[in-house]
Amino acid sequence: GGAATSRPLASTAPLVAPAGLHAAALRRSSAAAVGGAAAGDMRAVVVHEWLDDPAALRVERTPVPDLADGTLRVKVAASGVNFFDSLMIAGKYQIKPQLPFVPGGEFAGVVTEVGAGVEGYSVGDRVMGGLAAGGFAEFVVVTPQFIRRVPEGVSLRDAAGLFVTLPTSHAALVLRGRLQPGETCLVLGAAGGVGLYAVQIAKALGATVVAVAGSPEKLEVCKANGADAVVNYRDADWVAQVNEVTQGGADVVFDPVGLAVECTKCMAWNARYVVIGFAAGNIPKVALNRVLLKNISLVGLHWGAYLMNEPEAVPATWRQIDELLLRGAIKPVVFPRSFALEETGEALKTVSTRGTYAKVIIDVDKTLDGAGRSRL
Repeated sequence: GGAATSRPLASTAPLVAPAGLHAAALRRSSAAAVGGAAAGDMRAVVVHEWLDDPAALRVERTPVPDLADGTLRVKVAASGVNFFDSLMIAGKYQIKPQLPFVPGGEFAGVVTEVGAGVEGYSVGDRVMGGLAAGGFAEFVVVTPQFIRRVPEGVSLRDAAGLFVTLPTSHAALVLRGRLQPGETCLVLGAAGGVGLYAVQIAKALGATVVAVAGSPEKLEVCKANGADAVVNYRDADWVAQVNEVTQGGADVVFDPVGLAVECTKCMAWNARYVVIGFAAGNIPKVALNRVLLKNISLVGLHWGAYLMNEPEAVPATWRQIDELLLRGAIKPVVFPRSFALEETGEALKTVSTRGTYAKVIIDVDKTLDGAGRSRL
């Protein structure tokens, strides 16, 4: 609860979309997500000023977003927490919304209303999706290209952390890393959201997986998700350990952390280094002589830009993900603790300080799991 906002929430107008989303369409969907009044109001996390400390986040009553033509309204069951959420509320992300706004880029829930011109979805459908902002709320309004049906057998709580994370991990390994069966894949930040799915996907693709994480508990989580070998990056000789277990270096490196300098020291001939992000907080500078000597390819993955630049890759990636989900090669993994909407700040803080593993979920409305329907 809390006092109502004193002025209307602003729409976001991102120049660059977050992972999994395209900027132009997001301008529409995020504007709806934090738009004007509809019938009734809702609970939502609202940012009025840039916050370096997520603990200062508060839940307020704010109008339910309006439904526009070509959009759907979704009652949110759960929201996924991403590293970029903490950057966005601090005004340090590549997308800087106009204040005030509702943060949150990932969600799952049940469709409650379908706007004119929307085909293929009905009231009651269980969906998961993404926004530039607006996900930490009881309702969101989105355009159809930013939602997908939740697969049969997957809970809304588990699905809340899939829409951004899964295609990011899959595209990094398949589209950019060109990972092949029999190769060795080194996964950094392997106990995190994208990291654990990278471990599962790499294993499903027939690779030998070496997982790097920062605690014995996290290393056990990596092993439980298919890692063939685990290395603690807090060990001073972790690079040497990787070289030993890979017998000369990894063929593909999946790096959401930003340890390019160290990784080039434990990569094989013709290896591919895929940069996904910089969770360590610094953007590294790489000595290109090592890249030259080992014939290394340095490639980036900006999944959010595919819809604009290479749209055909999006459905193709999801088809492959759906196949892996159907045969059980990918299983949703979420952090066991439940965070209420009022605990969003604490959830963001634990993610940014590496106090969690897997995907952290905000439980907005637990009563929705078991409601609605899935359709293939």
